[in-house]
Amino acid sequence: MVVELYLDLLCQPCRSVYIFAKKNNIPFEFKHVELLKGEHLCEEFDKVNLLRKVPALRDGNFTLAESIAILLYLSRKFNTPDHWYPSDVQKRARVDEYLSWQHTAIRAQGCNFYRTKVLMPLLVGKPFPAERLERAVEDLKSTMKQFEEKFLQDKPFIVGSEISLADLMAIAELMQALGAGWDVFEGRPKLTEWRHRVEEAIGKELFREAHEVKRDGAKMFVDAPNETQRLTWC
Repeated sequence: MVVELYLDLLCQPCRSVYIFAKKNNIPFEFKHVELLKGEHLCEEFDKVNLLRKVPALRDGNFTLAESIAILLYLSRKFNTPDHWYPSDVQKRARVDEYLSWQHTAIRAQGCNFYRTKVLMPLLVGKPFPAERLERAVEDLKSTMKQFEEKFLQDKPFIVGSEISLADLMAIAELMQALGAGWDVFEGRPKLTEWRHRVEEAIGKELFREAHEVKRDGAKMFVDAPNETQRLTWC
């Protein structure tokens, strides 16, 4: 029995899980949950994840929520290469450190920028006040500076010479801002070089596949049934 992964690639953590599973040849069934149609709010999905968010996993009778928990489960169950979540206690601690930090930092600020730049203007039918967007940009810039100085430093990857789960989660968040029309890598040579290394480590074709949204996301957002379905999903 293959693992079932409930995903929508509009969602950053879903892209991380998808890339990880594909890159490591993990047998899984892609269960597409269309967030903008509110499919994560239906009773059927409650059987998989009562939190009503993606990603979610089902492995036989076992279900699991939260992207990091899912990534760790897959890495252990399928004995993926050590560099993803190193057995070395200090390297593993570095991965844990980033994964703990990113929730209220790069993910929070990235989501705030995306909401302010893309989602809320679509919802209200006009751009948000310029000062709100400027503040969101400055907050994300500050967080990216912390990311470069604290976590990346002068290393090829966050933990050293090889890609890890930390890099995978980070790149998905930064690509979201890029998709909103702001090239967060411009003028940041260290960050740009890191992005290219991550893309090479993942594989350019897989990287591109995971980040292509093959639909009119803006239109579907406007057509979503209600504000809750539009703004809370992953």
